[in-house]
Amino acid sequence: MASFKPTKIPVYPKLGEKVTQDTLYWKNYKAPVQIKEYGAVSSIDFSPVAPHNFAVTAFTRIHVYGPFSQEPVKSFTKFKDTAYCGRFRSDGQLLVAGCEDSKVRLFDVDGKVALRMFKGHTKAVHVTDFTADRYHIVTGSDDYTCRLWDVPNAAELSVYQEHTDYIRCGVTSKLNKDLFITGSYDHTVKLFDVRTEKSVMVMEHGQPVESLLLYPSEGLLVSAGGRCVKVWDLLKGGQPLVSLKNHHKTVTSLCLSSCGQRLLTASLDRHVKVYNTTTYKVVHNFDYAASILSVALAPDDASIAVGMTNGILSVKHRKNPEDSKEVQRRRPTYRVYVKGKNYVPKQDDFLVSKPVKQHLASYDKQLKKFNVSLAFDAALQKWTRHRSPEIPVAVVKELDRRGTLKNALAGRDEKAVSQILNFLIGNMVDPRFAPILVKAAEMILDIYQPIIGQSPVVDRQLLRLQDLVERELDYQLELMEVLGMLDTMFASCLPKKELPSAGLSRSNGVTEGENSAPAPLVQAT
Repeated sequence: MASFKPTKIPVYPKLGEKVTQDTLYWKNYKAPVQIKEYGAVSSIDFSPVAPHNFAVTAFTRIHVYGPFSQEPVKSFTKFKDTAYCGRFRSDGQLLVAGCEDSKVRLFDVDGKVALRMFKGHTKAVHVTDFTADRYHIVTGSDDYTCRLWDVPNAAELSVYQEHTDYIRCGVTSKLNKDLFITGSYDHTVKLFDVRTEKSVMVMEHGQPVESLLLYPSEGLLVSAGGRCVKVWDLLKGGQPLVSLKNHHKTVTSLCLSSCGQRLLTASLDRHVKVYNTTTYKVVHNFDYAASILSVALAPDDASIAVGMTNGILSVKHRKNPEDSKEVQRRRPTYRVYVKGKNYVPKQDDFLVSKPVKQHLASYDKQLKKFNVSLAFDAALQKWTRHRSPEIPVAVVKELDRRGTLKNALAGRDEKAVSQILNFLIGNMVDPRFAPILVKAAEMILDIYQPIIGQSPVVDRQLLRLQDLVERELDYQLELMEVLGMLDTMFASCLPKKELPSAGLSRSNGVTEGENSAPAPLVQAT
């Protein structure tokens, strides 16, 4: 007697994203650690000095977190109103921040009280940063001005009043202590040189500018505003190179990976997109639960921190290679269990094979007993039809091969028919399953046609199925039309080739050498 052969489940190509090196790299993070802040997280900045603590600006506080701490290791709470833009100095010893009360405060990372307080702005200060020499601070405010401050003397050195709207972002050069760039809601990005009295370069972004980023070489500048992210070549006088529109809402923050070859953009559409800085194509995408205001990467890409409008700080840490190795503690009996498994018989030995017990799935057990209806029910279990629709489809194919598909579909109540119709509606237009499920749908209509109109639930599902099939047919017709148009275009683009016609007349194909009767001449009289 032949042994029972289990149902063969075909392996279909997955319809997911293409797995690339970037996908593997950016998915190699642990589950996010979520920390609740006191308000919207408007700014995140990693210290450039190990162990790379990061400052989180939210509401009236700035919290400094360690690389793996879920509680702040330091807090700065001496703000009377909302704080903005906490930034570390390049040596990691000082931190500067703006505030809604128009004052700029300078803190020692190891202290609590502000070392300096800079007064001069008349409205909220949203932009703060240190210059390359560490002894000056650049600030930008809602009073349309940007100012340069001297840290040792707490004195104001320069004021620039060229913007005509709020200044909400800025960046200083790390290579030249005299250069800094500001972005404003007046749609402009301006490059300033403190050795001159006005800006030396102006770029029109076209939208209110929310964030700026300089490449490490400082030859390229990235600006974000509205849905647009634009790249400018500063060495060519601010010439625009690329304009990216992959987000659906305003882009709020920018950062670069440690190697400088990947650009990260965060948006109010709850996505963080990763771009290749060579082709500027999206190579990966992160999804979050709320609109994003800030994003930052640790200097070695060991952590990615994201701040959201609902006050949640999400921190992902990179997996260690040792964490992926699962250390299993084996029992003493394990050696006895595997004893002789690797033994290879010699040439003169007689090998007596032990019959291996066949483990069958629940639907295969029912098929073995010829219970076709129960087999189909087992294949339509909730977790199976949702996660692995190829299993019910394979069972339908096997029942059709046996000629018992009609028997498996017949004799069902309203709930069972509704369950089958739900599965058909969800998978029938899938090109992988359509050839098999169309036949099952036709059988259901033939079997239950006499009772149509008796169940409102089944009637609604049949109408949904009909609408789905009609729309799919319309899509197929439109695609055929498009294919016809493309064929015509491709045919018209191909070079025309003449057939060889040596010795043949073009008019009638008769060889010129043959004697043919001349055509009679007609003369007009």
